[in-house]
Amino acid sequence: MTTGEVVMMLERPVQDWPVTLVSRDPSMPAVALRALRRGDKSEWDRVRSANLHYVGQWEPTAPDGVGRRVTFRQYVKSLDREARAGRIVPFLIEADGRIAGQMHLFGIVHGSLLSGAAGYWVAEEHAGHGIATRALAMLCDYAFGPLGLHRVEVNVRPENGPSLRVVEHLRFRDEGVRERYLHINGGWRDHRTFALTSDDLQGGQVLDRWARARQP
Repeated sequence: MTTGEVVMMLERPVQDWPVTLVSRDPSMPAVALRALRRGDKSEWDRVRSANLHYVGQWEPTAPDGVGRRVTFRQYVKSLDREARAGRIVPFLIEADGRIAGQMHLFGIVHGSLLSGAAGYWVAEEHAGHGIATRALAMLCDYAFGPLGLHRVEVNVRPENGPSLRVVEHLRFRDEGVRERYLHINGGWRDHRTFALTSDDLQGGQVLDRWARARQP
């Protein structure tokens, strides 16, 4: 590079969407990550209503207390639009064909950063069965593979034991505490940041590494 030369890095703002990822293990429920559809409304409403307290205690809220209300159809349309623009990857989690939660990769940045952050919720009835761990591993493999990202981070509240176990199982690196990082349940909450990079895998996959670690 000579003096005064400018290097322009191309962005990749568009991705193929919708995408479906499937993982099957004889010892566990089959897990699929797919796009949310308008036809999911009844089941999605039922699962969300049944888990309002269980999930709500960890979910971001509007600092001014006023959230924008949208219809389910508008919500699905917005997710698809953002996904096609390459800004998020908004997956629904299915376990044995039933809605178990959602997992999004958001804040996707290309250029010199090649990074995204994962956020998710899983219904209480599906908790403790490795579904969130498996889904996050699948999401990371998609991010490091087809999306070509270098880094995936997950931000977890220090008191959220189940999510801390998920990142521990997948051997995410603990990068410390972000103080008053997200507004949740009426206040600004500290989060611990965990991350994986493609270098950590040495050419392997997150899901395969986790599966091997579970073998007796």
